[in-house]
Amino acid sequence: MSIAAPRRFVVRWSDADANGHMRNTAFSEYATDTRVAMFATLGFPWKRFQSLQLGPVLFREEIEYRREASIGEEVLVDSLVAGLAPDASRWSLLHRLWKVDGTEMARITVLGGWIDLELRRATAPPRDLAEVLQAAPRSDPFSELPAIRRR
Repeated sequence: MSIAAPRRFVVRWSDADANGHMRNTAFSEYATDTRVAMFATLGFPWKRFQSLQLGPVLFREEIEYRREASIGEEVLVDSLVAGLAPDASRWSLLHRLWKVDGTEMARITVLGGWIDLELRRATAPPRDLAEVLQAAPRSDPFSELPAIRRR
């Protein structure tokens, strides 16, 4: 079970390469859109992040491609927590992409954290955001991550 209902996308002309297949960066863009929607579902829409002067930041993104999709095909994307620091200052999410028939297209794993937009440095999230991430559905395997060190 994922954090929120899977997001649905239809591969557009602008999402495709010269072969009519979904281009590599579109996979990442679908995952990004799903991640932002997931945070909103958890009670943290973009306006709330702005009011907290807090934002998610990625340190790494890894894509494992399995199958292509063509223009006009529907793609589903979900999110699972794949790793989390005890204070939720660092997190990893697994995004799974698949076709409506169940064919898995890709797995995208991101490693991220939080940035204080005023101080421009890594920080731990507010307690309520940490709590919803700690309670969110997890992938198998799941890893405990080290907290971001502060000086």
